[in-house]
Amino acid sequence: MRRGLKYVPPALLLSALLELTVFVLVGRAVGFGAAVLLVFGASLLGLVLLRREGMRAWRGFRAAAQAGRPPGPEVTDGLVGLLGALLLAMPGLVSGVVGLLLLLPPLRRLAGGGVRRATERRVSSMVAGDLFGPRRVRVYRGAPQPTPQPTPSPSPGPAPSPQPVTDPGKAIEGEIVDR
Repeated sequence: MRRGLKYVPPALLLSALLELTVFVLVGRAVGFGAAVLLVFGASLLGLVLLRREGMRAWRGFRAAAQAGRPPGPEVTDGLVGLLGALLLAMPGLVSGVVGLLLLLPPLRRLAGGGVRRATERRVSSMVAGDLFGPRRVRVYRGAPQPTPQPTPSPSPGPAPSPQPVTDPGKAIEGEIVDR
């Protein structure tokens, strides 16, 4: 996590330069007053949507908790919606477009899947199961892989343990349930 923090200041500087460049280009194309109204209108819409998305995320989380379902899908959908509304509320044309795209259902599902995969990589499988429920996995049994034989060493010691061997077979579909 700390490794990525060194890229935050240059990324903020680049995003500010990008926003300024796009604003100047749009201002030249449609006029300065229209560009300012466009930025203010997008920010106002973002503020309205921020409240709506926050309430929607909270209602989804509560409904999942009351129904006894894992709240992960509602939480990720709510986080993506809040991020989209927050980007739309920020003054800027590029951030507004990105925020508006995150509020569209197909891209929202795609971004939610990315948030879910990133969360599952960073937390234990038990926590991921509690958040998102059991996961479907595909397990393939294949021919055993040849294991390299250790070279005998002249020093006496415990004998190496034998490697497990799997038998060939078909795919097994199942769920991983950590309890």
